[in-house]
Amino acid sequence: MTHVGIVGAGAGAAAAAFVIDSTVPDADVTVLEKSGGLCGRAATRRHDDLTYDYGANYLKSDDDRVVELITETLDDEGLVDVTDPVYTFEADGAVSPGRDADDHKWSYRRGLTQIAKRLFGRTDATVHRRTRVETVRRVDGAGGAGGGADEANGDDRWELDDADGETHGPFDALLLNPPAPQTAELLRTAEWDDPLRETLVEAVGRVEYGSVWTAVLHYPFSLDVPYYALVNTDKEHAVGWISREECKAGHVPDGETLLVVQANGAWSAAHYDDDPAQNVDALAAHAADIIGDDRLADPAWTDHQGWRYALPEGGVDRGPVDSARDVGLYLLGDWVAGEGRLHAAIANGLDAGERVAYRI
Repeated sequence: MTHVGIVGAGAGAAAAAFVIDSTVPDADVTVLEKSGGLCGRAATRRHDDLTYDYGANYLKSDDDRVVELITETLDDEGLVDVTDPVYTFEADGAVSPGRDADDHKWSYRRGLTQIAKRLFGRTDATVHRRTRVETVRRVDGAGGAGGGADEANGDDRWELDDADGETHGPFDALLLNPPAPQTAELLRTAEWDDPLRETLVEAVGRVEYGSVWTAVLHYPFSLDVPYYALVNTDKEHAVGWISREECKAGHVPDGETLLVVQANGAWSAAHYDDDPAQNVDALAAHAADIIGDDRLADPAWTDHQGWRYALPEGGVDRGPVDSARDVGLYLLGDWVAGEGRLHAAIANGLDAGERVAYRI
């Protein structure tokens, strides 16, 4: 039996696990996820009759393989498509049409987390939630410290220690799916004596991220506006994005409004550790001003989330990433793809899964 370990249960990891399980009959896949949820920043919460995607807002149809996966391979029950357009606004708050709508803006009636849930549900993978990996270790066939890319016996494997002191593995292949800063830290502290480790740490550590602070605002009335969302095009406003969850079928009861307001990177970084109630009030006031409705400054119910590592601002040097595959180590995610989009993370996960399946 071939043993595969995956750190993180994001969309890319779910896609990789799906490919490995479906193409390698004897693969035993173990996933360790630090949080209680699945699908990473493609996150969904529920409150009473409300369902809302408070990280990634939707899945674009920009990759043919991902489109086929979502619409044909997986069960498409409950798949919803936002047809209202995305408008733009500038630093002065002036709203206007001008951004072409994507061909598809997909979610599910039960939210974007359905992507990972349906992918993992098609596998026999064992997923351990609330399990934080603290140590990555390379071991030889006898259980000692493993060598590097020039190892001769081919028996070296990977082990993982979690925060509770439990060891997982050994694994013939190890996939790391956390954001680049967290992956870099795992590699920096890894028990792995190989110059490639230092090269990887340098390459992964250079990937910069933008933070996003999100407010979720609920109102007991509907808005009469012609758009699904507003995006700030000049990057000069405190708010980068406002979207209406009621445009997704099944998310918000008729006659109500649920706004997802995401601050831009500079505002999010400056206010990340501020009092959440003050942040929510500030973003609600901004939303009221941009949309032009004073009622929006006083939501009936709110939620919030800070995403410290939300959006990669570039890709990673692929040379070290490609070299790591020679020792059974695979890095995956939107930051490897070089595009902070959900479809890019899934596509990169499909690629990684195919590479693992080919080598094992």
